[in-house]
Amino acid sequence: MFSYGFMQNAVFVSVFISILCPCIGIFLVLRRYSMIGDTLSHASLAGITMGLLLGQNPILGAFVFTSVCGALIEFLRTYFKKYADLILSIVLSLSVGVAITIISSGKLHANADSFMFGSILTVTKWDMLMVFILSILSVLTIVFLYDKLLYIAYDEDAAKIAGVRVKLINYVFSILVASAVSVSIRIVGVLVLSSMIALPVATALQLGQGFKKTLIFSVVFSVIDIMSGLFISYYLNVAPGGFTALVSVFVLIIVILLKKVYSVFKTDN
Repeated sequence: MFSYGFMQNAVFVSVFISILCPCIGIFLVLRRYSMIGDTLSHASLAGITMGLLLGQNPILGAFVFTSVCGALIEFLRTYFKKYADLILSIVLSLSVGVAITIISSGKLHANADSFMFGSILTVTKWDMLMVFILSILSVLTIVFLYDKLLYIAYDEDAAKIAGVRVKLINYVFSILVASAVSVSIRIVGVLVLSSMIALPVATALQLGQGFKKTLIFSVVFSVIDIMSGLFISYYLNVAPGGFTALVSVFVLIIVILLKKVYSVFKTDN
């Protein structure tokens, strides 16, 4: 299996996905913003089609357009403070509208289907370079802003009072989410990308640990989910994105059941 170049490329990208997605996802989940990942993953399709239309790298196109949509979500929060779901609907309508318009125009001389479902065959050397650069920059940004991001995640109003530049950091974070979405598209696909951001974190939360341990366990579960999904989907000859989502749900259910069994066993003793 590893003798194939496309599989080596896929594993390389998967490693970065499995680290970056939960690092972004844990802050989204804590802020009750997990659906933003779903909205931006669909927004990335518009970026992909624009990149393909202009003859540019689709991952770069997805990153640029998704970053714009992330910034737009943050901008619209000023006008719809109590209607977060409405903001997501607006951005989702914009991005899906752009994507469908470009695809149906007949001017797109490339197939965007692989980006919707994920494909290990389409990962190129240029994609690997883009994934590497975006992942490294994102992780370094998270490390640099870690304390501020954590403060904002738990209490945004208190962070403002404490002098944290919340609005600026929120814009930066929206770009980080766009980065996580962009690097994951090739393997996971647009339709199930949000599961890679939220499900490993949801699984780690079941362990009831502190923030740092939850983050570490999120990465561990993410590696298990993505690598298992990649390898098994290769042998089953199915799209890795959909199967990885199934693995993520399966792992979550297993952890919940084991937690329940442990709780009953502890009570009996």
